[in-house]
Amino acid sequence: MYCGNCFRDNALVAEFRRQGHDVLMIPLYLPMTLEDEDQASGIPVFFSGVNVYLEQKVPILGKMPGWLHTRLASPTLLKWAGRRAAKTRSSELGDLTLSMVNGEEGRQVREITELVGYLRKHQQTDVIALSNALLAGMARMLKRELNVPIVCMLQGEDTFLDGLPESHRQRTWNALAERCQEIDLFIAPSRYFGELMTRRLKLNPEKMRVVYNGLNLEGWRPAANAPNPPVLGFFARMCKEKGLDTLVEAYILLKKRNRIAQLKLHVGGAMGPNDEALVSDLKLRLQGTGVLGDVTFFSNISKEQKQQFFRRISVLSVPALYGEAFGLYLLEAWAAGVPVVQPPVASFPELIQATGGGAIANGTSPEALADSIEALLLNEPARVAAGQSARRAVMEQFTARHMSLSIIEAFRAVIP
Repeated sequence: MYCGNCFRDNALVAEFRRQGHDVLMIPLYLPMTLEDEDQASGIPVFFSGVNVYLEQKVPILGKMPGWLHTRLASPTLLKWAGRRAAKTRSSELGDLTLSMVNGEEGRQVREITELVGYLRKHQQTDVIALSNALLAGMARMLKRELNVPIVCMLQGEDTFLDGLPESHRQRTWNALAERCQEIDLFIAPSRYFGELMTRRLKLNPEKMRVVYNGLNLEGWRPAANAPNPPVLGFFARMCKEKGLDTLVEAYILLKKRNRIAQLKLHVGGAMGPNDEALVSDLKLRLQGTGVLGDVTFFSNISKEQKQQFFRRISVLSVPALYGEAFGLYLLEAWAAGVPVVQPPVASFPELIQATGGGAIANGTSPEALADSIEALLLNEPARVAAGQSARRAVMEQFTARHMSLSIIEAFRAVIP
C-alpha cells in the first residue's frame, strides 16, 4: 500500500530533523511503505493492525497474554496483514472505526495504554501531532496522562467516514466531532478542506490553520525537451475514486477528434488487488476503440521511475471527484514543470490559482476534460508558461522546508 499522506508525513519529519528538532515518529497499524528513508526506522509499530482487528472482533483478546500480543505485532505478520488490508474498504469497518474514535471507551484501550507508556519513557514532549483526525479518540488520554497539547493534521478523512455503512456513519461523525473538541489545533492542507472539516466537525474556526503540503525537491527537475509526440499523464491510485475511468474516456474522445497528432496516454501509480478489475476493464475499453497501443501503464513504480514518468508527460490530469483535500500528485507534476488540467471541484481551483500551474475544466464530464486538455496541448506557449509558473511556485511555496517551518510556527502557538 502506497500512501501519499505517509510520504508527506515522512518528508515533514525528515525536514524537522534537518532543522535540529527532536522528533519521534511512531508508526501505527502497519509498517509504512515509503519512497525515501524511513523516519520511523527502529520504532515499534503501535496499534498493531492484527491486534486492533482481533480486539474488535473478539473483545476478550484485549486481555490476551503479553507474549501473544507481542507475537501478533511481529513485522512479518503485519506485512502479511498489509497485503490483506489493501482489499479492505471503509464499508467493512464501521464497528472498528467507531471503536477507535471512542478512544479509551473503545475496545482498543490496551493499545492506547501501551502508547502512553512508551511515550512516558522518552524525554519531555512539547507537543503531540496526530497524523489524521481518525486518531482523535486517543487525544483525551494522551492529554490527561502526558499533559501536552495535541495538534491534529487533516488529510482527507471525510471520504473514508462517508464510506462507512449507514448504520455507523453519522454515529461516527458525531463521536469524532465530540472528541475533536479536546484537540488544541488543527492543520488542514487547503482552505477548502479546512472549511469543510470546520463545518462537519463543528470546530471553532480559530482552531484551524491551513498549511499547504510540501515536497522534498531532490531528484525533481523538468525535462530538457518537451515530449514528442505529446503525452497525457495520470498518476495516482488506479481507481474510479481518482477518476481514471473518466480520463480514459476523455483520452478516447481526444483520439477520435485527432487534433493532437499521435497523442499518447501514460497511466502510473499504485495498483492494488481492488484495482486490477478496473484496469482490466479499461484496457478492454481502450482495445475496443483501437487505441490501446498508444497507452502504457506503469504500476507500483519506484520514486526514481516516478520522476522519470513525470519528465515524459506533457500534461497531467487526475479527475478525482470525491473531494480531494490536496493531491500530492499535483506538486509532483509541478516540480517536474508539468501543468495540470483538473475538474472544478474540491481543492483543485484553489491550488491552480495559487500556482498558475494549469487549467480548470468547465465541468466534470469526459467531454469537458477533453476540451481543456486539448486547448492546453494545442497552445504550446501557454502549456510551457503554466509549467514554468508551477515550478517556480513549488520552489517558493510548496517545499518540505516551507511546510515544516509553517507547522513549527503552528506548534509554537499551542505550546505553553
